[in-house]
Amino acid sequence: MCKLIGYTLIWVAVGMLFMLILGSTWIGLILIAVFSVAGYCLFCC
Repeated sequence: MCKLIGYTLIWVAVGMLFMLILGSTWIGLILIAVFSVAGYCLFCC
């Protein structure tokens, strides 16, 4: 479980850095939705 939490926190940090570079709220929201659905599908299947 600790490895999963660590893996998740690393990618949350990468996503935050990406949003600082990107700077657009709407594109960020679309990416969050797409990656959330993809992550859910990959984690549960």
